[in-house]
Amino acid sequence: MKLDNWFAPAWRVGCALVILVGLGGVVFAFAQDAPEFRITNDLTYRTINGVELKLDVMEPAQGEGPFPVVICIHGGAWRGGKRQDMKPFMERFVRRGYVAVSPSYRLCPDHVFPAQVFDLKAVVRWIKTNAPTYKIDPERVGAFGVSAGAHLAMMLGTAGPENGLEIEPEEELPANAPSTKIHAVVNVVGPTDLRAKNIPPVSRPLLRDFLGGEPDELTIPAALASPVALLTKDDAPILTFQGTRDPLVPYDQAVLLADKMHEVGVAGRVELLVGEGHGWGEPELSRTLEQSLAFFDRYLKPSRRK
Repeated sequence: MKLDNWFAPAWRVGCALVILVGLGGVVFAFAQDAPEFRITNDLTYRTINGVELKLDVMEPAQGEGPFPVVICIHGGAWRGGKRQDMKPFMERFVRRGYVAVSPSYRLCPDHVFPAQVFDLKAVVRWIKTNAPTYKIDPERVGAFGVSAGAHLAMMLGTAGPENGLEIEPEEELPANAPSTKIHAVVNVVGPTDLRAKNIPPVSRPLLRDFLGGEPDELTIPAALASPVALLTKDDAPILTFQGTRDPLVPYDQAVLLADKMHEVGVAGRVELLVGEGHGWGEPELSRTLEQSLAFFDRYLKPSRRK
């Protein structure tokens, strides 16, 4: 399978078509005579204000597990995109020996921050609660995202219970609710500091709709929505890819993250792709995706974890 580009248009994941054969709610993809993976679509992971939020799960068809899991979070400037955009990436993870989960989440401007983080925290709890059903190891959870999805992946990796982003204010967690801690993050061109003064004009309306107002006026929400402001030494390792000609996310957003990771002692790596924009095609696409897989292997597979 070839992935032609990260984005089409700039804030959407560009994907080749995946041909699937469906059987009810479960879909099998075939290579020769044996199924490589199994997809279960349209699973409700939470209902909020009468709205059902759904996710798709893709599992290796062979093997007993338990397998590490990667949450694949779609981009779309927090206002668009869909979970189905991530299926080509899910397929790559499954072929590498992971379960892949792709969730929908509430979109702005109808739903402003932190609704999206509340939703994705609920995804982590759903995964850990349902781990035996899908042969998942709940102690090996990663998040992979592109653009706004990468920002949300980093929020999963950095926002702890002390930040007040676990549940809606009117909700109450059950006493036995699992932790939402995850163990590795891959960030592809995601913003890391929403308070930055050099956010390009084209991106400012996107931030305004996400936060529900201007970042300069909503200083506390803007800080709370900035992974660099939340990062602590116990957070998940982060791998970042960022183009130096990105028209939406200045590349110094990645540098800010690297500086903060160094300061607090979080493991990981930041790579600047010179001359690339808000996404890239081949051959860099295959190389950076392979690096993403290797990063998850290092931190989510027992034989390779530190």
